[in-house]
Amino acid sequence: MNNPKHIAIAGNIGAGKTTLVKKLSTQFGWEPHFESVEDNPYLEDFYGNMKQWSFPLQIHFLHSRFNQVLKILESEKTIIQDRTIYEDAHIFAKNLHASGFMETRDFENYFSLFQTMSRQVSPPDLMIYLRASIPTLIEHISKRGREYESSISIKYLEDLNEQYEDWIAGYKLGKILVIDVSQFDYVTNEEHLSEVVQKVRGELYGLF
Repeated sequence: MNNPKHIAIAGNIGAGKTTLVKKLSTQFGWEPHFESVEDNPYLEDFYGNMKQWSFPLQIHFLHSRFNQVLKILESEKTIIQDRTIYEDAHIFAKNLHASGFMETRDFENYFSLFQTMSRQVSPPDLMIYLRASIPTLIEHISKRGREYESSISIKYLEDLNEQYEDWIAGYKLGKILVIDVSQFDYVTNEEHLSEVVQKVRGELYGLF
């Protein structure tokens, strides 16, 4: 692949997506696109009452992510994205429905909208999945200290991890690279970061 246009990083809450986006954007000269968390008007309310706010939260994320992908497709630059539109539907909305926090009619309405939107865009040239254990997720969430994330339960993170593993096992839209965060401390270890960079380069450009 000579000119990849879209690289995406997927992973659970606290897996280290934003950090890796920053690291890889610097290494390869790509333009980073981050998940809009601080500007989300529903997120804090959602963690206080998931059942009440699940549907508007997911609609907001879907709309935001769709606009983000459209901008990626219009850009002439190579862009690396923090989280994807596919995760919104196949992980978070699906998990909320399975856990009883989203009504079936709302989930079906949401998923139908997602399918319509996803047909209008192309999948990433490379999907990088960050696999992270529950202790690792908890450690990362605690370190960044977002107040609204303090109510996230271990069960919720476990359920999301299960949804991620199911989704990744069946992912057929393009190239995928799985990185086990427990084995690669790319935040503080330059050798580990170099190994991750080489893995990404190999997937995109080949070994030679």
